[in-house]
Amino acid sequence: MLGYDGRELLAVFVGGAIGTVARAASETLVAPEPGQWPWSTFAVNLVGAFLLGYVASRLPVGSYRRPLLGTGLCGGLTTFSTMQVEILRMIERDHVVLAAGYAGASIAAGLLCAWLGYRWARR
Repeated sequence: MLGYDGRELLAVFVGGAIGTVARAASETLVAPEPGQWPWSTFAVNLVGAFLLGYVASRLPVGSYRRPLLGTGLCGGLTTFSTMQVEILRMIERDHVVLAAGYAGASIAAGLLCAWLGYRWARR
């Protein structure tokens, strides 16, 4: 591909594959019940936010570790789209308060985790 470093693309691919396998494994270990709090998605999104905060703060832009761990691993591990579908399923089952709580907690806790990762990298 023109203008792209093949090694950087490979790093993103490898990191994404690892993150995706980890997310799939977490869904298998803690399979969410429809309409219930999806702990697996919640956990991987928080872990991914923390890691991305750390990586973005700590690793230099030119390092292949940043696309491997940031774009690849964290991108494959976290899942905004699954969170949205889970919220819709909660609403379909008339769990509107649970859906709102999950959405709010995901955003607030995700931001907190990203900030903690960022701060931890800077200490």
